Amino acid sequence: MRIDVLTLFPKMFESPFAESIVARARTAGQLDLAVHDLREWATDRHRVVDDAPYGGGAGMVLKPEPLTRAIRETKGNAGYVVLMTAQGRLFDQPAAHRLARVPHLVLVCGHYEGVDERVIERDVDEELSIGDFVLTGGELAAMVVVDAVTRLVPGVIEPESLAQESH
Repeated sequence: MRIDVLTLFPKMFESPFAESIVARARTAGQLDLAVHDLREWATDRHRVVDDAPYGGGAGMVLKPEPLTRAIRETKGNAGYVVLMTAQGRLFDQPAAHRLARVPHLVLVCGHYEGVDERVIERDVDEELSIGDFVLTGGELAAMVVVDAVTRLVPGVIEPESLAQESH
């Protein structure tokens, strides 16, 4: 399985993904995981990725241009794009099972006041939330999804162990 994470804060992922089951799955070649800095797709010299919302409103949103470039380049022809957002459908164990069957998952970490709606309409396959609360960004939610999905990738955990877990 391949998982790409698009974020403004890639260093947040270093420690959680260097330990435990995720690290073992990566070492064993069962998980190809890459974390990308969204600023890599900004074209201005200051690498700005935020802007006022299209149509007005309070706060800032992720700019559509760099985010669209990041998503399209990262997903290629087969990636399934999930935006981590407080407004999304609740991530649960059935969703984890479903996503574990996706060969290439692209997780987009929302930030600021969200993502420009045009990007969601054109390039996002699904919006997910990990609960009825607001986080500073989608990074922690993406970590939860990566952990839950990785456990379900065939061969990462013994089937007997998975069968005995409660959820």
